[in-house]
Amino acid sequence: MSLRSSLLLALRGHHRRRSIAAASIAAVALVAGSLLAGTTAAQAVSPLPCDIYASASTPCVTAYSSARALYSAYNGSLYQVTRASDNTTFNVGLLAAGDYANAAAQDSFCSGTSCIITKIYDQSSNHNDLTIEGAGAAGAANVGATANALPITAGGHSVYGIYLPPGVGYRRASGTNIATNGAPESMYEVASGTNVNNGCCSDFGNVETTLTDTGAGHMDAINLALLNAVGSAGHGPWVEADLENGVFEGGTPVNTSNLGNASKFVTALLKNNGQTTFALKGGNSQTGSLSTWYSGALPTGYTPMHQEGSIVLGTGGDNSNRGTQSFFEGVMTSGYSTDAADNSVQSSIVSAGYTAVSTGGGPGSTIVGPGGKCVDVAGNDTGTNLAVVQLWDCLTLAADQHWSPYAFGNGALSTLGRCLDVAGNSTTIGAKLELYDCNGAGGQKWVPQENGSLLNPQSGLCLDDPSGNTTNGTQLQIYTCNGSTAQQFKITRGTPVIGNGGKCVDVAGDDVGGNLAAVQLWDCLTIATSSPLAIDQQWTLNSDQTMRTMGRCLDILGNSTSIGAKADLYDCNGVGGQKWVPQSNGSLLNPQSGLCLDDPSGNTTNGTQLQIYTCNGNVAQVFSFN
Repeated sequence: MSLRSSLLLALRGHHRRRSIAAASIAAVALVAGSLLAGTTAAQAVSPLPCDIYASASTPCVTAYSSARALYSAYNGSLYQVTRASDNTTFNVGLLAAGDYANAAAQDSFCSGTSCIITKIYDQSSNHNDLTIEGAGAAGAANVGATANALPITAGGHSVYGIYLPPGVGYRRASGTNIATNGAPESMYEVASGTNVNNGCCSDFGNVETTLTDTGAGHMDAINLALLNAVGSAGHGPWVEADLENGVFEGGTPVNTSNLGNASKFVTALLKNNGQTTFALKGGNSQTGSLSTWYSGALPTGYTPMHQEGSIVLGTGGDNSNRGTQSFFEGVMTSGYSTDAADNSVQSSIVSAGYTAVSTGGGPGSTIVGPGGKCVDVAGNDTGTNLAVVQLWDCLTLAADQHWSPYAFGNGALSTLGRCLDVAGNSTTIGAKLELYDCNGAGGQKWVPQENGSLLNPQSGLCLDDPSGNTTNGTQLQIYTCNGSTAQQFKITRGTPVIGNGGKCVDVAGDDVGGNLAAVQLWDCLTIATSSPLAIDQQWTLNSDQTMRTMGRCLDILGNSTSIGAKADLYDCNGVGGQKWVPQSNGSLLNPQSGLCLDDPSGNTTNGTQLQIYTCNGNVAQVFSFN
């Protein structure tokens, strides 16, 4: 994050509902470049989580945190960083035994260069340290987390969380004293409720000793994500158990008693007796108690469990690494913890005082509007119903500035589990924009136009910045479409283009995006389909008439003008075969050839390569952005 973004994040004032004192402390610390503790910093409150579990006869067998000690007596290293400039390593420790991380030491070591986290130390006596995970059956080798990607505050001290986007993960093969073959265990993590997606699988817990799927019951790990969104209650994410070949909100994949946990910091807890029973709990890590979302029988086919005793953070057991999370602390224990111990641990977590933005930016795309300001939601990543949607300075770590066109489909733009909405579903000029539960109403549909505007088809009006006012906090509205700068809103990572049969325009090769890759129809991969999102289904429509994804352009093979010429992906080079103009009937015209993008013979089979063909306006030539 840039210094400018850091200052903006710290100084966002009443919009971000931070206390002036806390914001000032954060700003001073970041300007100093050292993340020194502010005057409100405090020592950790004992007992700490692993003290609590030990006293309840379910001792920690692993304990990880980049923010604080998890034993009162611990005074070792929390994690190791490696400096890019000379490949030198440095162990980040504590300010004192049982205290918070000495992040200032990391800042000094990494000054003038970048650092990644190469090892996460186990605070238990088992020394089950985590290192960067290699390639597995379901994913390429991972990379280390950027060490300063997730600045937060704990106990009044400026520290760092661990930002784990897709492709970042850690593992310990064959851990010491980790539950195996149906032995009981418990685990919790503190993670972000806003940096989540529905990709498989950013887990924390017990996994296979090899990076392959060895069958049901061979995993026992926490997953805080949107993997079972269809039919679930609440807005998500949901605390789930990844038991291998199944991710469960309770005794079944969908459990409507599990209402989800969407706070900025979430305590997610899983315990499993290994034979018959497991439980899932969730709570706000900043306040309050835990909710028990499920306590009952293991799913069918998972009795007994067959855990293998390896440890993972950020991926699935077979290295499925398309999930995302932000991690702050987590432990695994020997034995099935008591509810009393769980409650005491939650109290310890709340006392740690986790604050600030927890996402590391999170999933989704910024929407950049007039004056280079971002479409933002009032309320500091809380995402409540009826919250004002406004312009604000773009902030790298703001979850409520990251919108997901792919999340629910049907033209919706969502953040924090809710949708960009016209208040009252109005079609009146000047109606204001807000955030509201996604409900499929016409006031939640937005279609990118060639001139850079976002059309609301129900009203025939466009997203608009009133009078071109770029002052922070300016509430957006709908207004007569006029193509002015006040109506220029760019979805930076693109939107789906939906064609015949509700299929999406897709690039062959699963997010590889190479030259000459076929452009085809494929099932739209959205939260609504419980599939991991596809990057190569996100297209931007640009002022130079190109359609782009993954840095390349929708192209006619060989720059052909012939009927039936196939569509591919290719380096953007300005040729006529890369120009596309939306038409009023929904078709996409290629002006050079005078032909339209076409689904051959209306075939909606996955993998059908698109072509250009005589424009005829039939359903095989209707392609809608988002």
